[in-house]
Amino acid sequence: MNKKTTIGGQALIEGILMRGPENTRTVVRKSNKELVIKDEPLGTEKKSAIAKIPFVRGVVNFWESMKYGMAALNYSASFFEDEAELSKTEKWLNKKLGKENFEKLILGTATVLGIVTPIVLFIFLPTLLAGFFESIESSLLRNLVEGLMRVSIFLAFVIITSKQSDVKRTYMYHGAEHKTIYCYEKGLPLTVENVRKQSCHHPRCGTSFMFVVMFVSILVFSLFSWSNPLVRVAMRLALLPVVVGISYEFNRFVGRHDNWLTNLLRAPGMFLQNFTTVEPDDSMIEVAIAAIEGVIPENKEKDNW
Repeated sequence: MNKKTTIGGQALIEGILMRGPENTRTVVRKSNKELVIKDEPLGTEKKSAIAKIPFVRGVVNFWESMKYGMAALNYSASFFEDEAELSKTEKWLNKKLGKENFEKLILGTATVLGIVTPIVLFIFLPTLLAGFFESIESSLLRNLVEGLMRVSIFLAFVIITSKQSDVKRTYMYHGAEHKTIYCYEKGLPLTVENVRKQSCHHPRCGTSFMFVVMFVSILVFSLFSWSNPLVRVAMRLALLPVVVGISYEFNRFVGRHDNWLTNLLRAPGMFLQNFTTVEPDDSMIEVAIAAIEGVIPENKEKDNW
């Protein structure tokens, strides 16, 4: 029986972040082919008692994933900023603010956009569009329409971005991350040859989790109804921790079992990975191996799912 690990990762710009039970490791391949490795301990959130409470732990885990993920993404991007040609506005800001302050501005803006964009696309926009269906008397049906819009926007976003060349390379690193975790779970030596044979699709993927969040939000949001669109948006944001908590427990249950029911429940998320993972090349697999080797705990039981 294969091991099921809590170790998870995130594809970056020419790199991978791996997060284990004790620490994180970020590995980036620079333009000169050199590997840059950054190890960091986990924060106190993961070690606190509240982080182990069912439903609450999902919110803590989600917050930590966002925090470490955004920091690692900005870190990986910093190695390629000098290679990108600056626009006239960027050159002016660089001159006025100085290189260091300009870089802080760019990274800060990227962080804010990374948080605001999903909220606008997947919460505000569907709620706004659902306002055109106020003639539907059933609040349950209106919420269902809004939920289907949210899922449709999410699917369109994933499919459209997967066609972009830069994003495709990130999705190749995503595939390398999955393959490496599979190889580790099977107890095989972490070599390029062994990793290459594994599947790009993994049942405990963040993409699958986001898809579950979309459907759970339909159920939770349907319990509350307000005609005012601004109040509806505010309620969606307030209920987001509830949605995340339920989704995490669902994924945790499905991830622990392998039978016809759990395979059926994870099928939509596995299908979606056809768009978010691409077969990596050997150099990307090397990055993934270097990343996971830094977060495997000495106690082999500590990262059990």
